[in-house]
Amino acid sequence: MSSHETLAHAAPLRAAGPARAAARLLASETALTFRRPRHLAMLAVLAVVPVLFGVAVRIASTDGDAGPIIARVAGNGLVLAFTSLSAMLPLILPLAVSVVAGDAVAGEASQGTLRYLLTAPAGRGRLLALKYANVLVFCLAACALVAVSALVAGLALFPTGPVTLLSGTTAPFAEGLLRVGLAVLYAAAGMAALGALALMFSTLTENPIGAIAASVVLVVVSQVLAVFPQLSALRPFLLTSWWNAFDGVLRAPMDTGRMGTGLLVFAGYAAVSGAFAWARFTSRDVTS
Repeated sequence: MSSHETLAHAAPLRAAGPARAAARLLASETALTFRRPRHLAMLAVLAVVPVLFGVAVRIASTDGDAGPIIARVAGNGLVLAFTSLSAMLPLILPLAVSVVAGDAVAGEASQGTLRYLLTAPAGRGRLLALKYANVLVFCLAACALVAVSALVAGLALFPTGPVTLLSGTTAPFAEGLLRVGLAVLYAAAGMAALGALALMFSTLTENPIGAIAASVVLVVVSQVLAVFPQLSALRPFLLTSWWNAFDGVLRAPMDTGRMGTGLLVFAGYAAVSGAFAWARFTSRDVTS
């Protein structure tokens, strides 16, 4: 991410200690991320889509032939949060994360500010870690925004009460809120793995559009590959195959086994992508 404001922080950072410099750089990076117009536009879309989905369900629920998903959401507004996350994880959330992470390094290089950032005492490895920390913050904020928007819309449009789980049992409303929080954390972990991939692509080019496009294409190709029964052996290794495993929180007891495997897959993708990104970023000749 690049900006004249980032450059303005470079001189004070040189005089500060490494830890203090890293903290100030992360704070500056995060502030810039949430002030950029295109990022604000993406966050606005993330907030509006669950509301539109809730309104559509409200209208469709008046039809006696409404499907089971519509009936489930219409019966309890809390379910709208889970449904919105499930609907937005395949493409909308990944696109938002890819834009932020894909622009993290390539955007600095394309605008000629990367070499100035490298004058900060944090060092290349720590700077890359700070870039990824900023991506993590955005992933959590984006997933939480979807859930909060859906909760507000659900509470306004539909009745509330105990939540009927996929296992057929019911959970109190307060426990349902806790399960929404766990779903948000799991979804954010999945997006963080994608963010690591996008950040890796960002270190390989000086064109942020290329890094963003590579990340989105990878997501689409992974989902297409998962459709073919002949390629079922690949599904456990595809990142996208585990994004919707948060539905384990809707079971009693929670399906911690599948969710745990998903978290391990996310960690593996993040570790491998991070290692490649570190190797590239710490060895590249930065001339811009």
